[in-house]
Amino acid sequence: MVVPAHDEEDLLPSCLASLRCAERGLPGVPVHLVVVADACRDGTVQAARSAGAVVVTIAARSAGAARAAGVREVLRRTPDLDPAAVWLATTDADTLVPPRWLRQQAHYADRGWDAVVGVVRVADWSGHRPAASSLFRDYYDEGDGPHPHVHGANLGFRAEAYLRAGGFPDVPTAEDHTLVASLAAHGSRVLRTRAVTVVTSARSQARAPHGFSDFLTQLDSAPVLGQ
Repeated sequence: MVVPAHDEEDLLPSCLASLRCAERGLPGVPVHLVVVADACRDGTVQAARSAGAVVVTIAARSAGAARAAGVREVLRRTPDLDPAAVWLATTDADTLVPPRWLRQQAHYADRGWDAVVGVVRVADWSGHRPAASSLFRDYYDEGDGPHPHVHGANLGFRAEAYLRAGGFPDVPTAEDHTLVASLAAHGSRVLRTRAVTVVTSARSQARAPHGFSDFLTQLDSAPVLGQ
């Protein structure tokens, strides 16, 4: 499991606790939890180590570089395993995964999927105008079928497919979209499912430019029908 983090000492402990809970859903399966502390100036490293995570430090200020560094560390720790048998899951430091998160992804991997692209839910809309949550639902909830969204906060993939696709690009944002597009372009079976859901924060102070936080901020200024 890979978690990129830039100055996340406040939210990271809860994220890691949820990941440890998800890890218990796969008894007997070795799981490596890696936090990539990217240009951190707070207690992110200490918080990660206190939770028993492996810590990789970089100074890239790039979500793509951080996720890629985390994947490299997991692969470095599994040198004797066939990449086809290694499953990589990534989330964000401001996100909580459900207890069955890894188990769900493993289920789809066993059914032959090379990547699982889940969705996100926002539990606390504090700091946003009342209409923001309904605007988000209007935009985000598009039926029960495959969805068009991509979130690094809820993404899993087979190491073999990841390597074939060229990995995460070193970009500050949209590295998740680029990887998923490359996975599909290289023939991997990509499942987009609403059945795998995580809860992420609605904070307005973005860690990555033009990412999810910026999108939520735009909702605060978007017009509402009937007003």
